[in-house]
Amino acid sequence: MDAYERYGRALLRKAERILGHREDARDVVQGLFVDLHQKSDAPMDLPYLYRAVTHRCLTLLRDEANRARLLGRHDEALAPAGRTRCDDTAIGRDLLVKLVRELDEHESEVLMYRYVDDMTQEEIATLLGLSRKTIGKRLDRIRDVVQRIVAGEGTR
Repeated sequence: MDAYERYGRALLRKAERILGHREDARDVVQGLFVDLHQKSDAPMDLPYLYRAVTHRCLTLLRDEANRARLLGRHDEALAPAGRTRCDDTAIGRDLLVKLVRELDEHESEVLMYRYVDDMTQEEIATLLGLSRKTIGKRLDRIRDVVQRIVAGEGTR
């Protein structure tokens, strides 16, 4: 499959950044291409594949059975610091999992593009075919949820 050879490594890196585990990332990417191979009319352009991998990773993080396994396997001491900060809070793996659980699918997608992939609002708007204002509103909602989660953890 030509698309796998062309885009497979980039998709694997993206999935590994989100999930924090190479084998899980491989499963997600391979599952995507198996499904696409069975559909002869499926799009094979990079923006579509990029979004499909993001959605599959978010689904894996939302799954209760996988969440404990992913977090338990992840050694925080070896993890890189959050690549981007949301106000004064680094978006690390634990907070990412909590956010994905609280946000809807569209907000979770914006979360990934902004705080995992370091994309600008303009880049996200172009990729998703939305206005920059809509992306800004979703980011405001994400910031509100981050503040609520962090405030809730501080009271324990």
